[in-house]
Amino acid sequence: MSNLSTQLTAQLRCPVTGSALVQHGDTLVSTGTGANGETYSYDIVEGIPVMLAPEATVIPARAQG
Repeated sequence: MSNLSTQLTAQLRCPVTGSALVQHGDTLVSTGTGANGETYSYDIVEGIPVMLAPEATVIPARAQG
């Protein structure tokens, strides 16, 4: 697992939503949501976050119940 420094993580922003990111294992996940409530996750490959919007994994909004 790649651990990014807290100083670096604090400066990174989601390229889609502009929100802050939090690290979950080998991914960074946006704290904000897109137009449809979705969040985005970005892989960390060999210690380098891949912050390209086309490479993001879209996490659909959870069903409201």
